[in-house]
Amino acid sequence: MRSQEALTNAAKLTSYSAGLQVLFRLLSFLLNAYTLRYVSKETIGIVNVRLTLLYSTVVFLAREAFRKACLNVGVEQKWAQVINLLWLTVPLGVLWSLLLGWVWLHLVTTPDPALIPHYEVGVAAFGLSAIVELLSEPLWILAQVHMLVRLKLLYSGCLLTCYVLYFMKYIGSQEAQRKSFPLSTVSDVLPKYHCNQPIIDLRLAVLTWSFYKQSFLKQILTEGERYVMTFLNVLNFGDQGVYDVVNNLGSLVARFMFLPIEESFYVFFVKVLERGKDIGHQKQEDVSMAANVLEMLMKLMMLIGLTITVFGYSYSHLALNIYGGSMLSLGPGPTLLRCYCVYVLLLAINGVTECFTFAAMSKEEVDRYNFMMLALSLTFLGFSYCLTWWQGGVGFILANCLNMGLRITHSLQYISRYFKHSKSQPLKGLLIPGPLLLVYLGSGTVTALSQATLSEQCLMSQLVHVLLGALCLSITLVTIFFTEPRLVWFVRTQFLSQGKKEM
Repeated sequence: MRSQEALTNAAKLTSYSAGLQVLFRLLSFLLNAYTLRYVSKETIGIVNVRLTLLYSTVVFLAREAFRKACLNVGVEQKWAQVINLLWLTVPLGVLWSLLLGWVWLHLVTTPDPALIPHYEVGVAAFGLSAIVELLSEPLWILAQVHMLVRLKLLYSGCLLTCYVLYFMKYIGSQEAQRKSFPLSTVSDVLPKYHCNQPIIDLRLAVLTWSFYKQSFLKQILTEGERYVMTFLNVLNFGDQGVYDVVNNLGSLVARFMFLPIEESFYVFFVKVLERGKDIGHQKQEDVSMAANVLEMLMKLMMLIGLTITVFGYSYSHLALNIYGGSMLSLGPGPTLLRCYCVYVLLLAINGVTECFTFAAMSKEEVDRYNFMMLALSLTFLGFSYCLTWWQGGVGFILANCLNMGLRITHSLQYISRYFKHSKSQPLKGLLIPGPLLLVYLGSGTVTALSQATLSEQCLMSQLVHVLLGALCLSITLVTIFFTEPRLVWFVRTQFLSQGKKEM
């Protein structure tokens, strides 16, 4: 029952998160499409690449390790110590914000004030916004561990304010008591000292430090191309702007679908499986459920990624023309987006495999993985620099594909070893039925021919091009429905039914 409840909550959280991500990303998409016609490529490059990199680096380095470690906490844990540990993210964020802000102002090439004014103000504003977001971190962990789905909805709208208001009402309520919520008063959210008890949970602190060492390397792997652009100047600000727009457009699905699945099912796996323990010494019912969920998630992500790769090639030029006009559709933009569609397939597979791997690894395995991440980071930075000089922005995507392929290989090896002595074989989720592969091949061929002959002609020809793509996509979805009945059942019961149950 415990594992089934965790699966239900994880699926519900994913459904709502994905829906909200679609809503907010659509709004952001429309605003960006409007902005692109009135803002220079250089401004986009500074704001979306350099300043956003500052913000994401501060937030990631200050909180990622704490999230990985503290999401394993159960209801029976001494939550006062956990909360004290989580509040360390704020001074850590202040430290990183000051340090990196100085680096961004003095150690990297600053833009021409006549072209990009108020750069210093932008650095200060982005650093301060990162600190403000970190103030909600203890509340975010509480919400995730206790699967407070309604708070997830509020969180997506207004971060810190909604967290505070929600917990002021929730703590001490009958619902909180029914769910054995560990805090009884609002003041329990603040850091406290308790006599005869350690200030923080030492076991969690050690695990956090292991993840913290890993977070440096993971951040380099995640944002490596932006660091190369920022510190090595391999692309000018205008090319950085075009690359960033294409990157954001290509990663839309990764952000509003892949990321909610990874976050929610990471919580599911850490609740169902015992970290670092052989599956022979765990409840076989829980192991079987985890394997089945992992197989279905891998299948789902594989098909989503493959669909984007097949259809993305033929519709990249049209999408960029609609989104940003000739600034994006002329030049390297379409080639960048086509390559990124291949990268999305690797992102899809890596997200769910690493999600499981990090949830099942012991502290010792995490430490060993850190050394491998170091080698991957250095290799990735080297390939990014070399490939960018050779192929421009496309080189960044090629380096990312190589990096992601190596990470997937490691995760697949770990999963294979983990289930070696089990009847469950979740890696079967990566196998695609023959008829479905033929449909993908046929759809790719038809849409590619359509793109070559129709997409750059008159409006009517472009409409025919779109209709052909819609027809091929419909055939693909119907084929999936008949060749993957287990996946259809999983999606229907775990995702689509959640909204109906809430209504």
